[in-house]
Amino acid sequence: MKTNEELQRAVLDAIKWEPLLNAAEIGVTAKDGVVTLTGVVNSFAKKAEAEMAAKNVVGVKAVVEKIELKFATDWVKKDDNDIANEVINAIRWNWKIPNDKVKIKVENGWITLYGELTWNFQREALEKSVKDLLGVTGVTNNITIKAESHDKIEKTKIIEALNRNWSINTKNIDVNVNGTKVTLSGSVNSWYQKDEAERIAWNTPGIWSVDNKLTVEYDYSLVD
Repeated sequence: MKTNEELQRAVLDAIKWEPLLNAAEIGVTAKDGVVTLTGVVNSFAKKAEAEMAAKNVVGVKAVVEKIELKFATDWVKKDDNDIANEVINAIRWNWKIPNDKVKIKVENGWITLYGELTWNFQREALEKSVKDLLGVTGVTNNITIKAESHDKIEKTKIIEALNRNWSINTKNIDVNVNGTKVTLSGSVNSWYQKDEAERIAWNTPGIWSVDNKLTVEYDYSLVD
């Protein structure tokens, strides 16, 4: 098991390894698996990238993100109308997203997304399309999923899909289906496995929501 100092160094190295962040001034503290990120960056995309890099380090149980967003120049601080127009164009040119199903609000650079889509990959593609735009200070994704399929969701099909993935050990994963909602509980060995299990569950036809209650329990005998 890593000490606090070893975990702090590992997270710092992971952040510096990302091309988008190698010149960013980001501070890291670690205590009992909880990592806190501080510092200043000039784009929302960098905040998200730093959090993802930290989360994927072995030994990290939780990430507290306290990074400030400050634009380098007033030019980058765009008017909300300009940002809204850029968001509309970004959605329009993304073939994965049915743009007639999406509504947006922009307030002080913060984008809020509304509407209903049929697949979670569309919701993720939508958020990815807008979070990297210049002048964006944050994104709230309120898109709901309402699948068109009316077939009953089969628990065994989800378990089979999880078993097909080489990276996931399903021994400690429980799958519960209640109508159009799937709940994942139990434990996995990494944040990557937790996210991947949720992604696979979201691919189930007819699903409307996933409640990911998986906890990350590292097998330190494999990584120390």
